[in-house]
Amino acid sequence: MATWIIDPTHSEVNFKVKHLMISTVTGNFGTYEGSVETANDEDFAGAKVSFSADIDSISTGQEQRDGHLKSADFFDAANFPKLTFVSTSMDKVDDENYTLTGDLTIRGTTKQVTLKAEFGGIMGDFYGNTKAGFDISGKINRQDFGLTWGAVTEAGGVVVSDEVRLAFNIQVAKQA
Repeated sequence: MATWIIDPTHSEVNFKVKHLMISTVTGNFGTYEGSVETANDEDFAGAKVSFSADIDSISTGQEQRDGHLKSADFFDAANFPKLTFVSTSMDKVDDENYTLTGDLTIRGTTKQVTLKAEFGGIMGDFYGNTKAGFDISGKINRQDFGLTWGAVTEAGGVVVSDEVRLAFNIQVAKQA
């Protein structure tokens, strides 16, 4: 059995959402943690994954918008300071791809989500650490998690889409 911990200096937790249905806003969480427990050292099939992100660390590069996202209109960071993910399965599709399924909890609501995890491989670093990399992607509907704020422009356009695309670049370090 091996335990791997997210290396935040070599990872990114990003999301994308349509604004006015004509352009995309990209955001990220700057503070997060997670672990992966595997049955053996180099096969991630059946791994147990856990992850959490601090809502207060959300950033879209625009302070006013970030404040709105942290408010009760969206994430309600004061009452729900973290989002969490706990896997229920990690199935190997082929040598480079896994299907990662688990329970995502946002704003006190838990729903099952399925994500694609592209395995980048395992490599040793300059300090003797063993690292593994994954590009994880998927889509969720924000309404499913109680993020229901919405507005319509005078012309009838939707201000923010319900679909949120997830794009995580994750590097994990094997623990001794």
